Amino acid sequence: MEDVLKLKRATYNLWTFVTSKLISSFGAQVYVFAISFYILQQTGSATSFATNLLCSILPRALVAPFAGYVADNYSRKTIVITAQVASTFAIAGLLTVSLTSGISLIAIYTTTVVLSITSTFSGVAFSSSITGLIDEKRIQKAMSMNQMSISVAAIGGPAVGGLLYGTVSMPVFLIMYMIASIIAVILESTMNFKLFAKRKKVVEGEARESMWHSMKAGFAYLKLQPIIMALLWVSLLINFLFGAFQVGYSFILIEKLKMPSHHFGLTEGAFAVGMLLLSFYLSVRKEVKYPFLVSKRGILVFGVLMGSIGLPLMVQMEYGVMFGFYLAVMFSFGATMIIVNTPIMVMMQKIIDDDYKGRVFSIMETMAMALMPLGIVLFGFLYDLFPAEWILIISGLLLIGVVLVLARPSVVRKAHPELGKAKAVSEQ
Repeated sequence: MEDVLKLKRATYNLWTFVTSKLISSFGAQVYVFAISFYILQQTGSATSFATNLLCSILPRALVAPFAGYVADNYSRKTIVITAQVASTFAIAGLLTVSLTSGISLIAIYTTTVVLSITSTFSGVAFSSSITGLIDEKRIQKAMSMNQMSISVAAIGGPAVGGLLYGTVSMPVFLIMYMIASIIAVILESTMNFKLFAKRKKVVEGEARESMWHSMKAGFAYLKLQPIIMALLWVSLLINFLFGAFQVGYSFILIEKLKMPSHHFGLTEGAFAVGMLLLSFYLSVRKEVKYPFLVSKRGILVFGVLMGSIGLPLMVQMEYGVMFGFYLAVMFSFGATMIIVNTPIMVMMQKIIDDDYKGRVFSIMETMAMALMPLGIVLFGFLYDLFPAEWILIISGLLLIGVVLVLARPSVVRKAHPELGKAKAVSEQ
């Protein structure tokens, strides 16, 4: 009877988690769309746009280790709710500034920094809590449905943003985000984060380690996980090169090709549709058998797609053809991102000890983000100096080269020893 009740509670956690993510992500997407378009239209500079991206990414890299320590030593539910409340206050602050003295780049950058910090604490705490919220058999379903909710928000957010931009004032966008954030807080407060938790420190009340000793223990644990270490190094270099896409895509479509806001919003929506469809597929199928190998192949596809983004700058296209091309590219990007991320995250949830999840996920995030700020700054300057199409082609080729070297067959076989056995059998 108790197991049945726990499963029912887990089902409630699953749907509440997904709904909360959907609502908060929708508000964030509308906000990000409006702010990005505002910066590019007001300044026309890839450097200014890259600076806002930097304000989003650099704080994540800096505070992630602290977020991991906090997530492993304190109540994860409290962390999630506190972070969401702080996000609401940050948006309220920007709203107040915009109504009293007018919105400025400094105010936008400051708000972006605060939102980046709060989302890091919330994200690490949530990632560390999945196995406590939901039974093990439904982890892939939970991860896929989470991606689905984010995808739906990513479809609706830019679409709403594109339709509203230019017809309503910036305070309206901020109010929408605030309302979404408040609803998310209410939903998160009803979830049971300890339902299936296997934590020892917080549950049994052991004395907490200092942050320094806790981080050392996290690194010591990681050294015993060679597959996770391989993923860290792959993430480090890939995220650096991904700066070419993050800065270049918006810069090319808005500044170079002068695409209207509603069409730009639809291309962003195509990215989300790709994520949504693949997330739905993974939510109903059995777990991926070789997640590391599948992710490697997906990253190779990323390299090809990245190189193709500058094609309309090199080949003359009618507007309708160009618009359709970007819809197809972004749909493929979204689908591939789910193929790369979801199987790996399910594997991580299952192989990492519950007491170390906060630190491991935070170290992974720090490593993944470590070179991204440098990449965004570098590419922001490069796009103002050199042809955008060649920057993307070279970055795509480098991305393919990095994956072929760092995720070579010997590394893949370490993650999936059964691949070597299967090959040996087939050769007999």
